[in-house]
Amino acid sequence: MKNHTSLIRQSHFLGTKIRNLRKRNHLTMEDLSARCIRVDPNSAPSVSYLSMIERGKRVPSSAMLSVIATVFQKDLEWFLDDMPQTEDITPDKGRRGGINGMALEPSFLFSKDILQIAIPEMLSQTGITGRQFAHLLIRAHQEHNQNHFPDLERAAESVGLKQLGQSVDDLLHLCHAQGLTIRWIEHASHSLASELGLHSQQVMTSYFEPPRTICINSLLKHYPTRLKYDLAVHIGHRVLHNNETSASVLAVGRSLLLEEDDSQASTTPNAQDILQAWRDFESSFFAGALLCPKVPFRQLLDQHGYEISVHEKIGVSPSVAMRRMTVASPYPHWHYFDAYAPGKLKAVYRGNGIPLPWGNMRMVADPCQHWAVFRMINANAQGSSAQISILNVDNQPRIYCCESLRVEDMVGNQHVLCAGIDLNPAIDAQAGDSQDIAKELQRLCVQQGGESQIPAAIKRKLTSVAKILNINWVERGIGTHAKLICSRGNVCPRQPSCYHQGQRQCASD
Repeated sequence: MKNHTSLIRQSHFLGTKIRNLRKRNHLTMEDLSARCIRVDPNSAPSVSYLSMIERGKRVPSSAMLSVIATVFQKDLEWFLDDMPQTEDITPDKGRRGGINGMALEPSFLFSKDILQIAIPEMLSQTGITGRQFAHLLIRAHQEHNQNHFPDLERAAESVGLKQLGQSVDDLLHLCHAQGLTIRWIEHASHSLASELGLHSQQVMTSYFEPPRTICINSLLKHYPTRLKYDLAVHIGHRVLHNNETSASVLAVGRSLLLEEDDSQASTTPNAQDILQAWRDFESSFFAGALLCPKVPFRQLLDQHGYEISVHEKIGVSPSVAMRRMTVASPYPHWHYFDAYAPGKLKAVYRGNGIPLPWGNMRMVADPCQHWAVFRMINANAQGSSAQISILNVDNQPRIYCCESLRVEDMVGNQHVLCAGIDLNPAIDAQAGDSQDIAKELQRLCVQQGGESQIPAAIKRKLTSVAKILNINWVERGIGTHAKLICSRGNVCPRQPSCYHQGQRQCASD
């Protein structure tokens, strides 16, 4: 048996391995401690000591580690650094978020002090701005929680009293009830040149002027859905933060986050900027909850089979309605994109872990042209479009279905909204084998050049799942061809590949 000094030098992954083993076996720390006591009460760790082991604050003695190894039926050497299997030290995030987690080990390299030094250096070298980093942090937090923020929901419900379909006058009344004053202003849109040499229109729609004034662009009198959203956001700032924030500016068009001049933007993650970004997110979430309160909105979605057109019945924009679908639905495996051509994502949510079709921080040389959101951007389509897609995630095929809608903002920018779900968990819940179905669809699509009719037997199974989910556009997607998509062109599963030696062979279907 190894002595304690030797154990210390080989224990950098030990705590992570024990924690992941415990969680994979659905044990609490109390459960594990009790099982260790049954093996050897003299060497078993207490709950508090076990917690310190898992956090890397203590190294167990050889005798204690032997007891833990016995509980999990592992050799003692399995816990040491010489056997750091990736799956044993990687946190299991399930289907939460789009990026795999990594073990923060050795833990001393991931201390708060070291990260505070390393993060600014990382941002400086990669060119990611402090503001972009703040949005990455917030998105990861949002996806980890699968878009559920009950405290924000309750705050919105206490103000709006769960009223669905509020009018502009209702929102103005709520503003006055919060002690806010409305001032109408004149601001014309202006043209912005992106780093791609494109020109897009952007207009400031409103901003908060301390201590209690909301300044609103008079153009919004002609766009009631946008006006209601802006008012709801500012009410959120008032309720949640009591106006203890810098002037909150709302705009329509390509996001300022994506258009800022990298040469001028700071790569230092300023704590105040991160706090402001978080408050903006909270207020935006509050606005959605105020305009589409969870329970009545879910009931409306159930009545209409999650059709995107429900936004018209309650007087909100399709983007607000589609984002709220990911929250209101009892099914947790959703994603949502708001995309501007040629490949900029203004808004992203990936509660089902789907990879990104392209990145916000840099242009991707080989984006897959077959993603529904990409196809819709490049098409002159009217109305919405449903698509069944097969995508490899973690080397396993998954079946996604989404509904995409091409829209135009109030200053003429075309962009695409896309809400979708991961069908694999729904298939498995109905005693189906999602992997078998996904592999068969993938095989047929590869065999037929990238897309295929869905066989009758599989169509029946998927239709049954769609009816249980009560999502009409899933049924519409099943009636079309399934399409292969990929995270990047260099892993394109189509034969022949859409990309050959770095050159695109087919831009779109």
